[in-house]
Amino acid sequence: MLLVSPHRTKSREYIMQPASTVQHKATHPDGLRPDEARRNILCLTSSPRRDTSYSSLVAMRVLRELRQVYPDATVTIRDLARNPLPHIDEDFVTATRSIAGARTDRQRAQVERSDALIDELFAADAIVIAASMINFGVPSTLKAWIDHVVCPGRTFRYTNTGSQGLLRGRRAILVLSRGGIYSGGPLRSFQHDESYLRSVLDFIGITDVQSIILEGMALGPEFAERAVDAAMRRAAAVAGVLAAA
Repeated sequence: MLLVSPHRTKSREYIMQPASTVQHKATHPDGLRPDEARRNILCLTSSPRRDTSYSSLVAMRVLRELRQVYPDATVTIRDLARNPLPHIDEDFVTATRSIAGARTDRQRAQVERSDALIDELFAADAIVIAASMINFGVPSTLKAWIDHVVCPGRTFRYTNTGSQGLLRGRRAILVLSRGGIYSGGPLRSFQHDESYLRSVLDFIGITDVQSIILEGMALGPEFAERAVDAAMRRAAAVAGVLAAA
């Protein structure tokens, strides 16, 4: 278990990977945002296949459907495969989890990067996460982003009754592609992408989560085509659920 540092203060200067500009809006003290401010969408893509990725393809359809619901929304797309974040190391742990906190320029830069990513997440009302299954889990680039944003005092806090997520009131859509069939059958116990992401989101307070699953993408072009068609239809349905909520 890592040591927990006191609440981190937000830095005014951020070092982060390129992404579209986000228009930040006021956040309530409990992490909730006023209904009229629900106009920011954050999309994370992470497949190493990039432009040929099934999960990214369907995620773009989700964004188009969401823009139909929220035509004035600000959309930020963070491509974690094209612009990967560094995996956390000893300096990151020292800067964000130890009592001493950041002491070197490199450690301060790592805190600033983490704070910027967290601010970007807090600014979003809806989060779309696209990921392809890699060795039964999520891509390491997405895991690196998670390690940067799941931080005590920022996205969750410890209380006498346990941990409490601080990102309540937001919605998430998971777009997950898999080469085989993992929703049932002999490979069901090997499914660690959706279960892991739902656990992470729940831990930081995001409990309203919809999933779009593409399975059997390695079982032939006809199977993959049917899976994509079904996912595209599901994308429209999921956007409708958000509109009605």
